[in-house]
Amino acid sequence: MNRLIAANWKMNKTAEESVLFIKEFKKLMNNTGNADLVICPPFTSLEAVSKEIKNSGIKLGAQNMHFENAGAYTGEISPLMLKEIGCEYVILGHSERREFFNEDDSLINKKVIAALNSGLKPILCIGENWEQRVQEKTEDVIEDQLIKGLQNADKIKNVVIAYEPVWAISRGNAAQKPATKGEAEEAHLFIRKLLEGIYDEKSAKETRIIYGGSVKPENAKELLNMKNIDGGLVGNASLDPKSFYEIILAAKMGHI
Repeated sequence: MNRLIAANWKMNKTAEESVLFIKEFKKLMNNTGNADLVICPPFTSLEAVSKEIKNSGIKLGAQNMHFENAGAYTGEISPLMLKEIGCEYVILGHSERREFFNEDDSLINKKVIAALNSGLKPILCIGENWEQRVQEKTEDVIEDQLIKGLQNADKIKNVVIAYEPVWAISRGNAAQKPATKGEAEEAHLFIRKLLEGIYDEKSAKETRIIYGGSVKPENAKELLNMKNIDGGLVGNASLDPKSFYEIILAAKMGHI
């Protein structure tokens, strides 16, 4: 199973800046190993990036979407719009959507189902905050978000689970501390066992579970080569072509 390395640019890069990134990044792409690459730019850059990555092997992803295909939802983007523009993936349930935009598990589940029904591959984000971790509620939070997020989702093979401990996510703070490889591996193994209970052993084994939370070139090798970590959801470090490529190189060796 190939690794999945996804770049979440968040609210960064104009369309012009996005194209410049892709041009520079493609110059570096002489050896991406066993990794599937996904770029998730802002909505305004999707079309420009889609054209620039054509025939490059890079996949296009969006950072969010609405659960309806059309309607009176001012400012929203539908799954059909994403498909038409070339998206294959969409990030759903990111902690920033949960925290700043009050998205709950019920809403996120609607989006997951809508994405699957439209042929998109959702990257479902789950993870605990620092207070929950201190209170030893990590597993409770993960289990609750996973079960509710996947309710009625029978196409698990097209879902990517992203474990992102909220306390480790960098929001422009260079001092942000990621989870240790042990903490990350423990959570990923727990998620895989939950998937086995929800679905079956084969489905759990074949589902990609990736880590998000201050992944950078300095820690990518030890994090992304753990047995149950199948890739990374990269934030700030994906904004620079060289930095993002170094993370891909760190992950290309495969599981240890």
